[in-house]
Amino acid sequence: MADRVPLDFDPPVRQIRSLLFGITDGHLTAPTPCPGWTVGDLLDHLMGLCWAFTQAAQKKTDAPGTDSAPPQPSAANLNRHWRSRLPVVLEDLATAWKQPTAWEGTARAGGVTMPAAAMGTVAINELIMHGWDLARATGQEYAADPRTLEHLIEFLSQGPEQGTPGLFGPVVPVDDEATLLEQAVGLAGRDPHWRPVTAPH
Repeated sequence: MADRVPLDFDPPVRQIRSLLFGITDGHLTAPTPCPGWTVGDLLDHLMGLCWAFTQAAQKKTDAPGTDSAPPQPSAANLNRHWRSRLPVVLEDLATAWKQPTAWEGTARAGGVTMPAAAMGTVAINELIMHGWDLARATGQEYAADPRTLEHLIEFLSQGPEQGTPGLFGPVVPVDDEATLLEQAVGLAGRDPHWRPVTAPH
């Protein structure tokens, strides 16, 4: 099809929307694989990144926040209607990146301008990694599309092993038998075997 786009945001969006059903209020203070972030912090981050990357896809360079780094996520700032609001902004994000024009030229988010194709890759990587974070933190299962994971592994492999501050932590080595998801998680600076010390109920 002539207007086919490089990456499909629908699968990771569906995954996160499904995970939300398994998140209780008691989970909000639970730790996540993101050092120092609780589940509530991570949900606040997801709200912000969905909005920012939607603006980037729509080429809105004058929207609030496009010229500055995002604020530190905090559960204290989490929209109290997040259970109904987050699915909406996730769908907005997926819809925005369905447009072929979203992948053309450059895009800007968080004070950074880059080729739009790279911005789209960063956006879908954020969804997949933070979906995995949420699943691990709340004791749920997680899966990702193998074709997307192969694309992310190629993309993440180009980064420095010491990581990129504010984006990726230092690479965590994985064994030869690691799955595609484990490889991607390790390249993004996470321990694929991370589990909360005490699983919340």
